[in-house]
Amino acid sequence: GPLKPEITITYIAVSAIFFNSGLSLKTEELTSALMHVKLHLFVQIFTLVFFPTAIWLFLQLLSITPINEWLLKGLQTVGCMPPPVSSAVILTKAVGGNEAAAIFNSAFGSFLGIVITPLLLLLFLGSSSSVPFTSIFSQLFMTVVVPLIIGQIVRRYIRDWLERKKPPFGAISSCVLLMIIYTTFCDTFANPNIDLDKFSLIIIVFIIFSVQMSFMFLTFLFSTRNDSGFTPADTVAIIFCSTHKSLTLGIPMLKIVFAGYEHLSLISVPLLIYHPAQILLGSLLVPTIKSWMVSRQKALKLTRQPKVPVKV
Repeated sequence: GPLKPEITITYIAVSAIFFNSGLSLKTEELTSALMHVKLHLFVQIFTLVFFPTAIWLFLQLLSITPINEWLLKGLQTVGCMPPPVSSAVILTKAVGGNEAAAIFNSAFGSFLGIVITPLLLLLFLGSSSSVPFTSIFSQLFMTVVVPLIIGQIVRRYIRDWLERKKPPFGAISSCVLLMIIYTTFCDTFANPNIDLDKFSLIIIVFIIFSVQMSFMFLTFLFSTRNDSGFTPADTVAIIFCSTHKSLTLGIPMLKIVFAGYEHLSLISVPLLIYHPAQILLGSLLVPTIKSWMVSRQKALKLTRQPKVPVKV
């Protein structure tokens, strides 16, 4: 169509989101985020090990139901996907959480996903096709890392103007993300061969929202334990980065790994539902999570204040 999504979405849109992040993020915050190894390990292990394994176990139960088997396979592909390159960062920023950690885990998780996601797909679903890791890696580098670095360089020269004018970075990123979702939906549902029964589709939508809520609650419980060592802002980044899955990387990967599959469109449907669902659910929870984070930060400040001795 006139939007030319093969160019505007694949290259320009994702690059715009990370250039935007590079402009808005303070360099010292991004540098300090690199050293938060415990947080990064938590996010990557949860999203690339625990998530796909838990989904696989859950699907063993669902396999005896009349739900479309290809949609169930699609749920497994969702579990295998890396963190998103945009939505987790945008929602973490909206809440006021650790945006630097969200950006690092989005970029780092995406690079891990280049190797790990195809291997997970082959492990859980199987495919005989070869995966061109080099081309995916180079595309990801050009659309994620390079724009982020350029944004940071440009920020050094216009820092005063940015702090004075405070451009609406969050709104810009949200608009670009909306365009990504719209074009991907159009691409998939325009396929005349797609055969969806309403029962399976409704059940899959319900499962997707249930999985998201359950995993968000689980990451919240783990990251707020007394011995976790995570701040409330860290918890916000963990909740979104650990439970969100990449659509912009996922769809191209599915097309590569399952090239020639007759049911590729059906396999793609759960991921197409999961992505807008995670944004919708995350957006609805932003005020609640923000309220929790602010109150938790205030409580921590009060407990750290030295007690003033009372004069008798």
